[in-house]
Amino acid sequence: MSQAVLEPGAAFERNMDLLRFATAGSVDDGKSTLIGRLLYDTKTIFEDQLEAVEAASASRGDEYTNLALLTDGLRAEREQGITIDVAYRYFATPRRKFIIADTPGHIQYTRNMVTGASTADLALILVDARKGLVEQSRRHAFLTSLLRVPHLVLCVNKMDLVDWDQKVFEQIADEFTAFAAKLDVPDLTIIPISALNGDNIASRSEASPWYEGPSLLHHLEHVHIASDRNLVDVRFPVQYVIRPQSTTVTDYRGYAGQVASGVLKPGDEVLVLPSGLTSTIAGIDTATGPVDQAFPPMSVTIRLNDEIDISRGDMICRPHNAPAVAQDVEAMVCWMDESAPLRVGAKYTIKHTTRTARTVVRGLQYRLDVNTLHRDDAADGLALNEIGRVRLRTTVPLLADEYRRNRTTGGFILIDESTNRTVAAGMIIEAS
Repeated sequence: MSQAVLEPGAAFERNMDLLRFATAGSVDDGKSTLIGRLLYDTKTIFEDQLEAVEAASASRGDEYTNLALLTDGLRAEREQGITIDVAYRYFATPRRKFIIADTPGHIQYTRNMVTGASTADLALILVDARKGLVEQSRRHAFLTSLLRVPHLVLCVNKMDLVDWDQKVFEQIADEFTAFAAKLDVPDLTIIPISALNGDNIASRSEASPWYEGPSLLHHLEHVHIASDRNLVDVRFPVQYVIRPQSTTVTDYRGYAGQVASGVLKPGDEVLVLPSGLTSTIAGIDTATGPVDQAFPPMSVTIRLNDEIDISRGDMICRPHNAPAVAQDVEAMVCWMDESAPLRVGAKYTIKHTTRTARTVVRGLQYRLDVNTLHRDDAADGLALNEIGRVRLRTTVPLLADEYRRNRTTGGFILIDESTNRTVAAGMIIEAS
């Protein structure tokens, strides 16, 4: 098998839109094969990579080139034929650049799926046409909704193994649509595919003449994501204060960070939290020079017209549109630590935007069963991969928004103070 291969970095130099998407699904639903197929069909793999995959496929006894091996990078994954860690891959087409997070399907690696989907613009859930919806399918759909991923695609895979039966596809589509109606899924697309054979991946397949929708790649290239960004609420968490130690530059003071939301321009009046002082923007600098405006996810340095005491963890926003300055927050958390459960009264370090503080768990309101959406009000803790609503009290105020309004200023992680391990990911519901 030979193929002309493009340089993967060449297309990335073009000024194109970027789509981040995460794949999810149960074990053996074909996630890694699908990603391998996308990389192969878009010609964004090196010849030596393809040769290595062909050799590995032959050594495993496969009668075909197993494209799943392009993403199953860990030796343990290749030996077991499963995905354990989140594998990030990059490819591009003439229309758009893509970053893929290939997440594990096993229940014990649900935390990895949360990690991969937390920054995604789109989630792609695979279902085996022979098995239909399973527990993990519903689990991943719920997590996608909880993480406020704007776009969801359900790929009914292995349709070739059910002879491209339209009734099988429609039954799965109807069942998933009914479940998604209980969740907050603003955009749902369902596509029948065969990742192994490439049907309905890069182009429409003749095997499904009854399917009138787009191919997967066409949908990924054209799904509208520009309006998903919050360009209304200005949020600029300060990461670093720049004071050059040069004798030629003596009066420069800039505040560096990444724009979380909103649009910033020179001359705009801004409010600095938590001090409450106001100023106007004197200029916005980047690594390539000054710019007329800054928007997410640009990394910039902001200069103000007034000398204000600003440090890491502070936030620049609008005077009449500010986040909550709160020490008490209610949040949904996904517990990621297998060595110790979350307990009421336990103390952790909380990392929120660029601000770090200590926090204590004041209460656990309920534990959520992600399969039935049942709330267990009697729960006294959260074990690995469990999700619940908690009340936290922090030592210093957080500058926070609700997660449904702003995924950046509404999200946080909890860190074990003794081991420095990340033990939970959280989404703020209310800050007061």
